Amino acid sequence: MKKKLLPFLATTAALILGACSVQTESDVSQGTNTSSEEKPTIEILGMSANETDMNIVRDQLIKNGFDVKLNTQPDYSSFSAQQDAGNFDLAVTGWTTVTGNPDYAVRSLFTTNGDYSIMSDPEVDALINEAALETPEEYQETYKELENVLVTEKAYIVPLYNSLKAQAFDKNLLKEESIHLSKSRAFAWEPVSFSDETKNETDSLMLTQTMSDLTSLDPIKANDGSINQLNTNMYVRLVNLTDDDQVTSEGALSHSHAIAEGNSDFYFVLRDDINFAAVENGQAIDTGEMVSGQDVIFSLNRAKDSNSVPDHRTYTLHEHIDTVELVTNLSELESIQLSNGSGTVLEGLEENLDMPIADAVEEIAEVDNTSGSYQVIKVTTTEPFPQVLNYLAHQSAGIVSQQQVESVNNYDINSFNPSIDIAYGDQRAIINGTNHLYASGPYIMTTKDDYEAQFQANPGYRPETQEAPNIKNVTVRFISDPDSALSSLRSGEIYLLYGLDETKYEIVENDDSLALQSIPSNAVTYMLFNTNGRTVSESANLRKSILYSINQEEINAAYEGKKLPAYSTVSPLVDTGNELVADPAKVTEYFEAFINE
Repeated sequence: MKKKLLPFLATTAALILGACSVQTESDVSQGTNTSSEEKPTIEILGMSANETDMNIVRDQLIKNGFDVKLNTQPDYSSFSAQQDAGNFDLAVTGWTTVTGNPDYAVRSLFTTNGDYSIMSDPEVDALINEAALETPEEYQETYKELENVLVTEKAYIVPLYNSLKAQAFDKNLLKEESIHLSKSRAFAWEPVSFSDETKNETDSLMLTQTMSDLTSLDPIKANDGSINQLNTNMYVRLVNLTDDDQVTSEGALSHSHAIAEGNSDFYFVLRDDINFAAVENGQAIDTGEMVSGQDVIFSLNRAKDSNSVPDHRTYTLHEHIDTVELVTNLSELESIQLSNGSGTVLEGLEENLDMPIADAVEEIAEVDNTSGSYQVIKVTTTEPFPQVLNYLAHQSAGIVSQQQVESVNNYDINSFNPSIDIAYGDQRAIINGTNHLYASGPYIMTTKDDYEAQFQANPGYRPETQEAPNIKNVTVRFISDPDSALSSLRSGEIYLLYGLDETKYEIVENDDSLALQSIPSNAVTYMLFNTNGRTVSESANLRKSILYSINQEEINAAYEGKKLPAYSTVSPLVDTGNELVADPAKVTEYFEAFINE
């Protein structure tokens, strides 16, 4: 079943268009129609947060002879309903590649039956699958060819821009060196510390996000702006991403990991100092249940199985996983070479261990890292696929408790009724006071209402180590309006604002109490053509006529020069050399070809 495309949940405030180089509708209504034939009306769907983009695109299309109708929805739910109903020609949307690898940037969006795909093109499918098996040195040309099909030849999407990623925080309250901004990974809470460290136990770290309606706190059932940061901090993964998108075992369930020769077998040595947290009487407790290899096997098997839960939204991210198993024979690790030829898998796994691997055990009771007894997980992929490590760093690969999830999800999946049945991770359980969460990560949600969500540190997460969470309590306020969120930061209601719009940088820079962090992101905003039932659905020539109406330089000017050019969702990750240049001659050429079809 094809599903809706997840909109990029940028909280962009509307700009006063008169202050930039973009013309208003009345200004451009006198623009020259580039064809003697009357151009069709183009309906643009978007959310109010994307109003600036919608207005600019409207003006550019009118300037090139198109009539334009704006379908502006107040929130994601309304947007989604309109998209599902097909009430659009173009939908302003976007994608952030939170895994740092280009396969994630395209697979869910553009493959047939992808989690968020509304298109089906065998040529696109083949190129995405080809690039997935290639090294970075090889896949640059393949992704360029993919862009040529996706954008240049068939114009399924219209790229608008690549964004910067920024956050602002109160530098008087928070210790600056404890605040990290990662290119892909969601903001990590556990390193953060108050400048006055005595407050770490008593005060709550005040954060914010725009969306209050949480899709699911089950990591495999959601992949959107409502839960990415929350689930990232509630569930540990086999590996993580560094701030610059390198795969690492730091802050992960594994001490270390290794890739075997052939790039199909991946090994992970598990820690034994992380327990699941639960909530009792509103407080986070250590359950005493170690996050084990058995939980890893359960979690990854359900992650790759589209039928493991109703409304599974992330299975295509893990479809390259074939098997997940515990290794109990050390000779296997000793006999297999690393993919880079630098030694055996055992040597690679032991490189960062304080205690060498004396025994690879299956039973949890036999695990004792201090004496050299470890659980070792082996993940085998369906094909050679090094990018699987990036997917294992994604929040959807978070490790859940097999015992707890199975005890909650005792429904018949074939007759599951979402209006009645409460599945694991359903926010209604937390709101109703029957918190059933088991968190393997540094924090667990204790309460939630329409106004905020409360979290407490997991007392079983690497206790008595430097990796244990610094701040005990975290509060996430739900503030939908970006200007209100910034005002809350400046007034001291929140202490850190993650996802600051580029047009607000100067406000932060001029505030002596605030600090700004900004880096190029993996977020690309684009417009998606409706692929079913509209005139644009049937004609690539009409779509290309619209494509070449778009002037990215004008869009960038509206954002004070702080946007970056993009050609597709892989633009921040792979330099294909492709760029979109507005061209009125091509607008006319392709529209005339459309008329003559």
